[in-house]
Amino acid sequence: MTTPPADPAQPEQAQPEPGQPGPAKRRPTLDEIFGDVLPDTTTDERDPTPPATTDDWYHQNRPPHHGG
Repeated sequence: MTTPPADPAQPEQAQPEPGQPGPAKRRPTLDEIFGDVLPDTTTDERDPTPPATTDDWYHQNRPPHHGG
């Protein structure tokens, strides 16, 4: 039996001897680790959504000691 010829596109990888470190592994990129953290558009490019009323935020964040 004969072995097929080596594919020139596939470099032959030598096996490390026992007790020796193997070939260096490729480190992942930042995008592979953290993903795409930036949005596609920035807030100044988006349509602004006006609040229902200007006092809504104050009513939602009213301290309990102010009653009402």
